[in-house]
Amino acid sequence: MEKYGMNTNCLTLTRFFLKEQRKHKDATGELTQCLNAILTAVKAIQSAVRKAGISKLFGLAGNTNSTGDDQKKLDVLSDELFINMLRSSYTTCILASEEDENVIVVDKHKQGKYIVCFDPLDGSSNIDCLVSIGSIFGIWKRESDGDEPDVSDALQPGSKMVCSGYALYGSACMIVLATDSGVNGFMLDPAIGEFILTDPDMKIQPRGKIYSINEGYTAKWDEAVKEYINDKKNPKSGKPYASRYVGSMVADLHRTLVYGGIFLYPATTDSPNGKLRLMYECNPMAYIIEKAGGMATTGKQRVLDVVPTDIHQRVPFFIGSKEDVQDVLDCYKKHGLGGY
Repeated sequence: MEKYGMNTNCLTLTRFFLKEQRKHKDATGELTQCLNAILTAVKAIQSAVRKAGISKLFGLAGNTNSTGDDQKKLDVLSDELFINMLRSSYTTCILASEEDENVIVVDKHKQGKYIVCFDPLDGSSNIDCLVSIGSIFGIWKRESDGDEPDVSDALQPGSKMVCSGYALYGSACMIVLATDSGVNGFMLDPAIGEFILTDPDMKIQPRGKIYSINEGYTAKWDEAVKEYINDKKNPKSGKPYASRYVGSMVADLHRTLVYGGIFLYPATTDSPNGKLRLMYECNPMAYIIEKAGGMATTGKQRVLDVVPTDIHQRVPFFIGSKEDVQDVLDCYKKHGLGGY
């Protein structure tokens, strides 16, 4: 078939995980089944995003989510798709979404062993102007043996994740997945409706040339962040770093993974605990970047070591190339504000 422009040896995401599954003698296939449910949701969201203007899905839904943000119509649709697909996969017991105040306990007869925390549509403030947006998810295994799972089962540190990933709805639709075996990128082939392995064993450069931060909050940063950004803009030697900020975390983090550099969302005087959510934004992204050879920190500790106390907990967030993140930690240590 290759002479007709089709590669019959392409590795789909499902085939890739079935192949990985065979490396583990105790594998049940439940994780692959869970990921297939997420893939179905992602494909449906991708379709909705592409025709949002035509189908009048732009604009506000008239509600706010669990953290007080105004919900867009696509936010609500994406949330429902994730929940419905995962509930009916028979692989999950607890679902936690940015859009819902409380965790969702799956009906007992449909329960499996996995806990999924997700941001169904990250960067939704950019929907109406057609900027790239995405979905983020992290998967944990339930550790307790109780009959009825509850929120305490979901409050595990990111280091205990078994898999995390994000979907990027941009010039192409791509999923980046991280497991213990590494980070791999899969691009959606619209001709066959399958995600194809296009970026195997992704690695982040030790140091980049780009910093990504919303400089509109400069006056509200602590002195360590101010000094770090000033050093990148006015280095004592060499060229200054380029500034790139989309305002859609999936897009900014994907660029950071591909090109190297650093993404920063520090605490401010208005938000002393940071703004990004630990469980379904920071943890999944930190897991991906660390598996690709980078670092992720709150400025005081490794993100994946933070023991959560609330499903919607927020933390300061610095993530990217190892040497760039270390520079931030050095600034925090110098100012006596953290570092390790």
